[in-house]
Amino acid sequence: MNTQRHSGGFPEIAKTWALLQGQVFLKPIRNEDDYQKMVALADDLADQPREEGGPLNDLFDLVTELIGIWETQHVDVPTAEPREVLRYLLETHDLKQKDLTDIASPTLISDILAGRRAISKSVAKALAERFSTDISVFL
Repeated sequence: MNTQRHSGGFPEIAKTWALLQGQVFLKPIRNEDDYQKMVALADDLADQPREEGGPLNDLFDLVTELIGIWETQHVDVPTAEPREVLRYLLETHDLKQKDLTDIASPTLISDILAGRRAISKSVAKALAERFSTDISVFL
């Protein structure tokens, strides 16, 4: 890292950071309210078109990483059938089946929750990434 680039530039960085935070909630998660705001941001970002390596994709990755850290330390995923874990996570994140259309169709999610279909490995992987949890809870 070029340290000269930052020499004397921190007041400007602080101003830019404050402007960014005025537009988007982006900071360490310190409590449940912060967590809910970060989950809402992740949901909004998930609905946006993102290019691999693009700024919104990087922001989404950062936000989901912060959520994952918080959940690892504060959220207990129940030991249950995969469909019950999915139901729990949907309720915890205040999501509907249609909010997972980037992962699977609402019909497939409905069938999983009703016990008519099992969760495939590809869907389990996508759910694990979405909820920042281990894939094994969905298999």
